[in-house]
Amino acid sequence: MNYDKIKNEIKNFVEERDWEQFHSPKNLSMALSVEASELVEIFQWQTQDEYQKNEEKVVNVVKDEVADIFYYVVRMCQKMNIDLENALFEKMKKNKQKYPADKVKGKST
Repeated sequence: MNYDKIKNEIKNFVEERDWEQFHSPKNLSMALSVEASELVEIFQWQTQDEYQKNEEKVVNVVKDEVADIFYYVVRMCQKMNIDLENALFEKMKKNKQKYPADKVKGKST
């Protein structure tokens, strides 16, 4: 993945449409929430059987929603000067301390 290329694509997309004025952290977080809800909606009330019968179609729809979610995560990071890679690794360190493998392995609680 070329993260710089992705950030540049998003930056150009926003600039060409003069959308910077609308991309406050509040608005971006709400848009991110909407996109995440659209992802959830794909699976709402769906049985495992239904999913398996329509897996290819579902994957294509999910792909679009995941891309929308990623767009808003990257955009939020751009607006708030967050280094996404560093943020991820810092959070993973916290997660490893909070959920030590020897205590939680195989458990969902």
